[in-house]
Amino acid sequence: MLSNDAHRESDRLASIQRNVDAFTTGILDGLPIKSSWNCLELGAGAGSIAYWLAERCPDGRVVAVDLDTRHLEAGRAANLEIEEADITHEDYTPGSFDLIHARYLFCHLPERDEMVARVTRWLSPGGRLVIEEPFHLPASSSPFPVIQRILDAYQRMYHDHGADLTWVRGLPALLARNSLTEVAFAGNPGCMGGLGKDRWLPLITQAAPALLADGLITEADLTEFATLLKDPAFIDIPQITLSAWGRRPAE
Repeated sequence: MLSNDAHRESDRLASIQRNVDAFTTGILDGLPIKSSWNCLELGAGAGSIAYWLAERCPDGRVVAVDLDTRHLEAGRAANLEIEEADITHEDYTPGSFDLIHARYLFCHLPERDEMVARVTRWLSPGGRLVIEEPFHLPASSSPFPVIQRILDAYQRMYHDHGADLTWVRGLPALLARNSLTEVAFAGNPGCMGGLGKDRWLPLITQAAPALLADGLITEADLTEFATLLKDPAFIDIPQITLSAWGRRPAE
């Protein structure tokens, strides 16, 4: 559904980075990161967090993994390694990484709870796991009828493809059940509208052909959505990005 072959995929990834990177790096900065850390970036996308980690950990290494690495720059840093792999079939050596980070990845995995358990085993003693996922608010709670229709269709499409857009609510408890300590979490509301603050146009644009083909929305809905985005008074909050993290106990 979100294949890198899809039209405007680079726009979608760029929109995520513009709107979420500051939140993500703020979380990572608070750990705090050491220059010698070995880091694993799961579902690296267009690479902004992997590049940031490579700068922050010049004496360590950063392994950036994605199903399709065409949006990643292999020569960006000497301590950056890029791997094209399916992480559900990958099995790194236990205790390999001081930091493992993933964003907007686990909600798409069919056995996401089991994958969290496996990833925790890749942490070194004292290592940190940081996972960030979307929590979608009910489409019906939007004050804009057209947004109710579009979000309902969007959420239904994701659900039909096996994604769970509310799974992250249970993530802090899941980290604790996997023996991580110092579990904490934070949220970042995602803006739809607000003119230059909008991050949803690339997402809806990419999903629109499938939504139209399935009869979930109409061309009139998309036209009304485009008109709303030009209105400075149009602001909505479709989702909250929840970041949860924990630490493997030092042995």
